[in-house]
Amino acid sequence: MADAFLGCKALTRIKFGDKLESFRERAFLACRSLERITIPLKDGMISDNAFQGCGNLKHVDLVEGAILHETIAALLLEEWKNDMKEEMASIKQILSTTPAGNVFGDVGGKVEAIRVWIGSVLHKTIHYKAQHQSYLNEAATTLQLALPNDIVIKNVLPFLELPSYTFGGED
Repeated sequence: MADAFLGCKALTRIKFGDKLESFRERAFLACRSLERITIPLKDGMISDNAFQGCGNLKHVDLVEGAILHETIAALLLEEWKNDMKEEMASIKQILSTTPAGNVFGDVGGKVEAIRVWIGSVLHKTIHYKAQHQSYLNEAATTLQLALPNDIVIKNVLPFLELPSYTFGGED
C-alpha cells in the first residue's frame, strides 16, 4: 500500500517478517522519528522514495539475522566471519551520514545505501556458502575413499551441511 506510514510521528521502530515482498511508494514518507527498521534480506524490495524525510533512520536489521549468524557460526571460515561482522556494522555508519531527502521531491540517499548494502550482504553470503560447499565436496571425496560409502552418506555429510535456508535473491 502506498503511503502506508505517511507522516507517522510516533513510529520509532518497525519490524517486518520474511514474508514482506516490497515497500511501495512513499511507505515511510516524513516519518521523522523512525530510527530502526527490520527487513528481510531480499534484493529489490525498497521503492526509490521509501525513506524520504526519515532523517533519524540509522539502523537496519535483517529478519534473517539469526539465520545469517547461524550460517556464519556453522562455517569455519574466519575470513567470512570477520567480513560479515564488518558488513553488519557498516550500515549504521552509512545511514548516519547519508541524507534522507525531504517531502518536496528530494529522495535522498538512504534507499540507495540500503539497496547497495543488501546487495553486498547477499553477494558475500552466496560467495562464502559456495566456498563452504567446495570444501564440503572435497572433504566428502576424501572421506568416501577412507570410509564405507553408507557411513559417509548417513552420518558425515548431514553433519557437515549448512542450515537449510535460501536467502532472498539467491540463485
